[in-house]
Amino acid sequence: MQYRFKNARILTMEEGRQIFKGEVWVSDDKISFVGTDSEAEQRLSEISCSWDREIDCAGDLIMPGFKDAHTHSAMTLMRSRADDLPLDEWLNKQIFPVEAHMTGEDCYHLTRLAVLEYLTSGITAIFEMYLTPETIAAACRDTGMRCVQTGCYNSFMQSAELVEDMYNKLNSPEDPLNTYILGFHAEYTSSPEVIDKMAALAHKYQAPVYTHLAETAAETKGCVERYGMSPVKYLSSRGIFDYGGGGYHMVHVSEDDMEIIKEKGLYVVTNPGSNSKLASGIAPISDYMKHDIPVAIGTDGPASNNALDMFREMFLVTALGKLREEDASAIDAMEVLKMATVNGARSMGLEDCDCLAEGKQADMIRIDLHQPNMQPINNIAKNIVYSGSKQNVKMTMIRGVIRYEDGVFNIGDDPENIYRQAELIKERIDKTLV
Repeated sequence: MQYRFKNARILTMEEGRQIFKGEVWVSDDKISFVGTDSEAEQRLSEISCSWDREIDCAGDLIMPGFKDAHTHSAMTLMRSRADDLPLDEWLNKQIFPVEAHMTGEDCYHLTRLAVLEYLTSGITAIFEMYLTPETIAAACRDTGMRCVQTGCYNSFMQSAELVEDMYNKLNSPEDPLNTYILGFHAEYTSSPEVIDKMAALAHKYQAPVYTHLAETAAETKGCVERYGMSPVKYLSSRGIFDYGGGGYHMVHVSEDDMEIIKEKGLYVVTNPGSNSKLASGIAPISDYMKHDIPVAIGTDGPASNNALDMFREMFLVTALGKLREEDASAIDAMEVLKMATVNGARSMGLEDCDCLAEGKQADMIRIDLHQPNMQPINNIAKNIVYSGSKQNVKMTMIRGVIRYEDGVFNIGDDPENIYRQAELIKERIDKTLV
């Protein structure tokens, strides 16, 4: 399909480039032109163009889609069934018992449910960690969602062999929507043998590794008691991060940890909604920024959040950061927008999805500025972070295909069918837990 988006405000997220009025053209899965109205007019005078669809954006904003840099999509099953509990009780008495009865087919249908929510939030790629990688990949392939998966290998589930198999199988040019990055669940769920096997894979493929890291004070304290080191230092000492990677959450870190994080070139993926709801703490985002450590944003899973809503996460990143530092100037909204787009893409290895530019992937969204929360037009970019919401997502495009527009989904199935499947799964598992 060939698209022409005209009469638009455009935020490319390229360094130093401000919002401008102009056009974006899409050819198949890539962006073929981004420029001002005068540049578009000049280009049209030089070449012959035809489009399958011309869209008058009426002054709305076109920008890169958000990247959800940490999630567990199929945990839609546990949304609002395990709330208001301490973390250990939430995990051991509510989450693990349910997961024990989930099948690969369940994960397929529940991931499709999550995709619907991602699309309404303007999310065009997810960094997924969950139980059955192949059925999750199938769900994203069938709905058109871009998905980067990582392993959740630990002492109780999956294996180093599975992680390696998925690394080789899901990084195929034949499936441009699915890729895979090495990973394991966490230090506190993984024996030294598990960690050493993951480090061996990192060295074999000279590849980055991702994991839950320094999420809670108890996790950090436990690692110090076991090994005499923080989780960051311990994993680094075992060679896990010799080829980069990153950590999810990273709330409880020391100055020494930050030096290691910077030295290893790690990404921090912050999850403020989940960390707030589970009382895990507030991540030191300002300190990461001072150390020039790149930060991306994830929602975490819908059992701990419970919304897959990037607008809420962006607001929480800056609001909680200001509160932590007791400084209203801390964590500028433009930095947060960069975290949700550019940094998220790069943390996931999606360098061709980080901004709007010719030759990049056509993963972009249209933000409706003709809504009360966007008026009057002052600073659009900051307004997205401070007052934006899902109601402003008018369109979500992935690989040049519009998957969501004006409340209508284009994901290969009726959403009502997906809702029914989720309800059937819930009812079946509820009966087994009685």
